[in-house]
This record gives sequence, structure tokens and C-alpha cells, in this order.
Amino acid sequence: MARPGLAMKLHFSITAAEELRERRGGRYVLYSVCLEGFLLGKARYSQLRRWDAQLRHLFGSAVPAFPPKFYLAMTKSMADERRSQLEQYLQNVTLDSNITNSDVFIGFFRKLQQAWSLDSSCLCLTTARCHMSLFFPYLLSSCCGSYEDSSVLEQDTFEIQTQRAFLDVYLADGSNLRLDIQTSDTAQRILEVTFCKMGLSRELIKYFSLFFFQDRDDGALSVVKKVAEFELPYVSLQSMKELHCKLGIRKWYMDPSLDTQLMDCRASLNLLYIQAIQEVKRNWVKPTEGQMQELEFLQKNANKAKFLELIREMQFYGYVRLDPCICDYPEEGCSADIYVGNNEINCCIKLPTNQTKEVSFKINRLRSWQVTFLGATQDGEEDTLELRFEYNDSGTWQWIILYTKQAFLLSSCLKKMISEQMMKAAKGGQEMEIKMPESTKNRKKSSIQEKQVVHSGFISRKTFLVRPNEDNCVFEKIGEEDL
Repeated sequence: MARPGLAMKLHFSITAAEELRERRGGRYVLYSVCLEGFLLGKARYSQLRRWDAQLRHLFGSAVPAFPPKFYLAMTKSMADERRSQLEQYLQNVTLDSNITNSDVFIGFFRKLQQAWSLDSSCLCLTTARCHMSLFFPYLLSSCCGSYEDSSVLEQDTFEIQTQRAFLDVYLADGSNLRLDIQTSDTAQRILEVTFCKMGLSRELIKYFSLFFFQDRDDGALSVVKKVAEFELPYVSLQSMKELHCKLGIRKWYMDPSLDTQLMDCRASLNLLYIQAIQEVKRNWVKPTEGQMQELEFLQKNANKAKFLELIREMQFYGYVRLDPCICDYPEEGCSADIYVGNNEINCCIKLPTNQTKEVSFKINRLRSWQVTFLGATQDGEEDTLELRFEYNDSGTWQWIILYTKQAFLLSSCLKKMISEQMMKAAKGGQEMEIKMPESTKNRKKSSIQEKQVVHSGFISRKTFLVRPNEDNCVFEKIGEEDL
């Protein structure tokens, strides 16, 4: 079932290219395909080329250009170029929702994930390394040993046996539904089965999504990632055992007013209610003392509709809270609690003076953002990610940096907010607009408002230096336009 919405590039990356040897002595390259920092599977160029031919047969010129085949031995520079071209191809092909919703697209990634799940035990990866590579896949190139037996990987048709299994889907209150599934079931299929079991209308499925999350020892909830519709949750959970993740269902929209679309259905009302209660308990929502007393009264009387009506007025309701992280605003090394929702990134920043400063970065003043993989910190601790966004602060564009493992989740939230804004503007026959700073436009045209053009990007190589405004930057970027 296709969901309505605007097509956006997905954060695909090819983070490693391994040269392997076939049984007959020939050599080939195996590419590690990752989505939002998590390894989906590995594929050969020939497999990707056949998949492209299938897509092109169905969608013609809507399919982006596929990297050409080399008939001579590849040099290192040629191999790097191909990896980059394949990476760009995977990102560009996701711009067309007709393609991403097609059986050919979904079927390819279903089989890719199944093949990786079956084959991972043969790749000489320790369990710990395997799970570390899911968070930081650029480490694959150093973690993967040589793999001499390609008997499974040579199966270009990905003929993988599907098995029956049980899968637990958790609700916000910690209860769970146990589903009888096939290991090849996609997240979209799992969500549909969950809706059916809960008595929810299929028309409401667009307001919810599946997420991987962790219950931390201190009682906090850490959202690891949103599950893409074509991902296989059962397979992903098996490969993420060391992370102790659970699969849960949560609402997936950033505009709290959309709650009103779900109030007439008893089952969806209940989902919103139990999520709202847990967000209050986990300190995601910030009610005043008086508001808290009203909420407790309504909860005691099981008045769910009034409870939700009241909580929509409270600070941070409907937001996604990230784990505490480090930012460079207003100065380097500040710790911050990040809340994302309702068209803003809200940062509760702890300054070096131990004072707290609350800063709201409005989405309509944001022009671009990018996610970067970073190397290990100087003290040898684990690697991390950064998300930097270009923000118009009092007429001046500047880059704000957040160092967080949840950079891809934050990027997904930004996309969702922009998508909701654009859909709302389209319904009203309006355009999203932003006043450009004087320094970036002709002074004679200073009274003209220009459309906000938002770009997002992903830098797949670890680096300590980024020059986002230079065309000849040595680091590859995924430029995302026309969100």
C-alpha cells in the first residue's frame, strides 16, 4: 500500500567495496549497501545492473542513469568512481515514489537483506564488530576479512528461503503484540498486520510507523531509527541483537494538530493516549504544575479525548526527544537536550557557566543540512555522527553543528516537518517562503521573498574537515534538492 506524500531521497550509502575471489579464481567487487547508517546487505555490480534493467523496463526514463560497465581491469580511481556513482544512483532512484513503491524495488531489497542475513555468518565478522558496523558502516572496510567462498554471494537471483517466525511489536506503554509472520515480511506488511490485529483502519496507517528503540537502564527511551517501509524488521532485529533493540509502533508526524485526524477511531485514540502518557512519564513533555494536576485528574477518570486535547497545549508535546548530545552553539562543547517537532529544533543548552539557555531553530529559517560520519574521539571513545544545518540567524547564514548518534533520525524528522509544511501549503494554494538575507541577493530586489529551497546531504566518509560551501570539497556529498 503506497503512502501519500512527497518523494525524497533516502540516505543510501555504499560504505565499502570489497574485492573477493570466486571459486574458479576470478575476482569481483562486493558493495556494502547501507540505509541511514545501518547495513542492509551486500551486492555485486552485476546484481545492481540487472535490477536497474528491471526498473528501466517498467519506468523508462524516470530511472536515473546507471554507472557504465567497464570492460578493462579497473584502477583504484575507477573503482572509487564506480562506488560513488552507484551510491548516487541508489539515492536518485528513490526520488520517484512510483519506483520505491513498486514490487521490483521492494523485492530487490527484501532479497538483499535476506541474503545478507543468511550470509553474514560466512563473512568472518565477529558479532560485536557486525553490530558496530550497523551503527558505523564505514568501519566495514577494516572489520571485514577476506571471504574466499562466494557460493552464496554468486546467487544473483537471491533465492533465499522464507521462514515462519514470531515477532513482537511493542506499544508505548511497554505492552506488546506477538505477530505470526514470515521472515521476509517488510515493515509495511508488519504495520498492516499490526493495524488489523488492533482493529485500526488502513486509512490511518499513514499516521504511524515502526521504529527501533532501546529502553535504557535509567528509564529513558532512546529511538534508534525509523524503519523504512521496505526493510525487513525481523532480519534487522536478528542482526542488532547486541544493541538490545525492540520494534515499536509510534505516531509519525511532527505537527501535533494532526492528532485531530485520529480522534474518531477508538483504537487510534488509544494509541495516541498511551504514547502521550509515557511521554509525560519520561519527561518528553513539559507541563506546568497546574497542567500536570489536570492531566492526572483526566487520566484517573480515563477521559482520553480531553487528556489529548489538553496535552496538545503543552510544551514539547508531539516532539521527538533525542538523547543528550554536544553542540557548537553558542560555543564549542556545550551539552544539549534536543526536542524536534512543530516546525522547530528546540535545544536546551547547558553553557560552560552551568547556566541553561533554550534556543529554538525554526524550520522555515533553515536552508540546508548534512550528516557526516566522524572518526573516534581523541580520548578513544566510540565513533559518532554529526548533523550540521545552515540557519538564518538575524539575517546571517551560519552552520550549527549537533554531534549525535541520532543524526539520521533527526534528518528524517526535518524531512517530515518540511513535507508536512509543503503539503499544507499545497492544500492552501500557497508557497513556502523565507526572507533571504541582504548579503545573498540584489539590494534592488530586497523586498522580494524567494521560495525556501531546502537541501540535505550525507557525507559517507569519516572526516574532520568539512567545507560545505566549496564546490571542489574533497569529501563526497549527497545533495538532496526539491524536498
